[in-house]
Amino acid sequence: MQTGYWPLFRYNPDLIHKGKNPLQLDSRPPSLPIEKYMYNETRFTILKNSDPKTAQELLRLAQEDVDNRWSMYANLASAPVPEDTKAAEPAHATQEGKQ
Repeated sequence: MQTGYWPLFRYNPDLIHKGKNPLQLDSRPPSLPIEKYMYNETRFTILKNSDPKTAQELLRLAQEDVDNRWSMYANLASAPVPEDTKAAEPAHATQEGKQ
């Protein structure tokens, strides 16, 4: 979705042992304001028409949430993998070897 409201991502902890970040963002950065999505939905336009001030404040909070979540996911997905975790053997591999 272009607004970033529903970001798509994957998390694969096995990538850590390959020296890669386990969090992968599949979505592109938001390119439209959340307002473009919300006011295509009747449930949101009803609030806008019945209580514009509240609708405007809720829209501001929703956009702020989208911006904060996207920033957090983007930072996590671009973070380097710590050197000490790259060569570590996955827990499930060490458990299998003990049996």
